[in-house]
Amino acid sequence: MNRYPRNMTGYGANPPDARWPNDAKIAISLVLNYEEGGENNVLHGDAASEAFLSDIAGAAPWPGKRHWNMESLYDYGARAGFWRLHQLFTSRAIPVTVYGVATALARNPEQVAAMKAADWEIASHGLKWVEHKDMPEAEERASIAEAVRLHTEVVGTRPRGWYTGRCSVNTVRLVAEEGGFDWISDTYDDDLPHWMEFGMRDQLIIPYTLEANDMRFATAPGYIEGQQFFQYLKDSFDVLYAEGGAGAAKMFSIGLHCRLIGRPGKIAGLMRFLDYAQGFEGVWFPRRMDIAAHWAAHHAHTRRDRPSQMDRATFTAKFGSIFEHSPWIADRAHALELGPAHDSAVGLHNALCRMFRSATPAERMGVLAAHPDLAGKLAAAKRLTAESTAEQASAALDSLTDAERATFQSLNTDYVAKHGFPFIIAVRDQTKDSILAAFKTRIGNDTQTEFTTACAQVERIADLRLKDMLP
Repeated sequence: MNRYPRNMTGYGANPPDARWPNDAKIAISLVLNYEEGGENNVLHGDAASEAFLSDIAGAAPWPGKRHWNMESLYDYGARAGFWRLHQLFTSRAIPVTVYGVATALARNPEQVAAMKAADWEIASHGLKWVEHKDMPEAEERASIAEAVRLHTEVVGTRPRGWYTGRCSVNTVRLVAEEGGFDWISDTYDDDLPHWMEFGMRDQLIIPYTLEANDMRFATAPGYIEGQQFFQYLKDSFDVLYAEGGAGAAKMFSIGLHCRLIGRPGKIAGLMRFLDYAQGFEGVWFPRRMDIAAHWAAHHAHTRRDRPSQMDRATFTAKFGSIFEHSPWIADRAHALELGPAHDSAVGLHNALCRMFRSATPAERMGVLAAHPDLAGKLAAAKRLTAESTAEQASAALDSLTDAERATFQSLNTDYVAKHGFPFIIAVRDQTKDSILAAFKTRIGNDTQTEFTTACAQVERIADLRLKDMLP
């Protein structure tokens, strides 16, 4: 099957209200990445030194060598930055989630003890702070397992949340398949948590951020002073808080690194933001584990049949009647590049209509001819499809007077004689009187105009039928 895996639909135009505890308008998730001691380093068995996310402009790996300056910048995060951030958050009683690289945690027991004493959530940030993009699947799976093992040994409890950061295309699936994580954050695709299905597992995803993130102090385009960081956080907060006040509460993730935001000139911007945000009512500072627990309790996942995952026979059987007596349209649509975008009524309607529109004129005429007359002999003999029966009943065409029925049958005869196909209108959009008025008007059109109009009405009927079946 030709399938497109990316989901660019999500919640669409009507995202759910998060319904945070105590009617909070916004949930601010502060995340502290703890990577110091887990970065690329020949001391750690890596091929070269680290080159990512430091204050060394244009840093490059040093193959086979220790990079003393790079190491010392990471050391600053552990020696000074962490404790400055620890004091900031504990003094304000704000809990945070730590993305802890397992090998870094193992090399920093005092910081781990401080995290635990503060009741911070310590999630897994992988075994090492290295790229996963080129890892063979088996190697990455083994790395995930070892990260869990070492984390559990060092912290005392296994991690319930995961974020790799430098992930591969397989990472999220492999972490979900591990089976022990309440949440995964290796996506940046939404303002709210959402669910993904991996085999029989329903995995909660809590999206993360790369823009409300102090990494921009070390990447271009980026922040060069704490005030810029504050302003970006403030602007994001203001928009999300306003949306929450309008009944669409959102989540706001903020990414932090000990060696970056832990510097005095940078942390000043974070301090200003916390002062600002804590001045509002309805602001919740949860750990990601708290978000996960809330979402699982109030927005549990429900599985449903998804058109893009159906085999051809099942797909055609289920949607073959959407276009009247024309299952070939569904059969052809199944061969398209379907994906999550086509698992809704709107998305699948687009796929089916593409096949109808690209059909030959004779094939399209066949679809029109397959439609029954309105209030015609087939209806009287109760030989309509279930869909057509319900549709005609919705406009009271099943309860006409003898005079009304005679009028419809006369118009049907004249219309077909002139145009060569039945009069077609989406009756669920109409009343009995408006249908009759349209009938009398359209019968006078030229056939090409009526062919175009009838095709548009067929597509509208398909739209309504799909909305009875799919979200």
